Amino acid sequence: MIDVTLTIEKKLVYEEVAKTTNFTGRKEADADEKAFDRIATTDADMLMLERFWNECCNEATDRLKDLITHVSEQPISNGLNLDANYEVSLSLSGSYDTSLNDSLKGNLFSFFVAGVICKWYRFANKQGAEDYANEANMLMDSVMSKVYYRKKPKRVIPQQ
Repeated sequence: MIDVTLTIEKKLVYEEVAKTTNFTGRKEADADEKAFDRIATTDADMLMLERFWNECCNEATDRLKDLITHVSEQPISNGLNLDANYEVSLSLSGSYDTSLNDSLKGNLFSFFVAGVICKWYRFANKQGAEDYANEANMLMDSVMSKVYYRKKPKRVIPQQ
């Protein structure tokens, strides 16, 4: 078995969510002058985003549960803790291709970003929510595809 540990930094996810929602808010402002205020996340929205983060942690844990040897606890609280990252240790097949580690982590990170944005857009930008839900599902499917991927066996020629 091969052990792989992935850490998704909450602070970096929130930064990407802020960039994306700000960009969308600016672009939508052409058609709707209140779009930026409605769509872009602010510091005042962080407690709501925290709930969405926890929901994404639960979803990732649920999808990966057959492979998990350890997962970080996600405390449910009324406060904001930017240091409570998502860390998951997986026990993968001995045939797992470790060259996929960076791609695996990138897909999981993007899953968190898309998942949080999807949940935010259900309140703030309904027409964009379904696209982000589909993207989050596609990213998690890619994660699952990678963790179950097996390298082709190589023939070992005995030395004489």
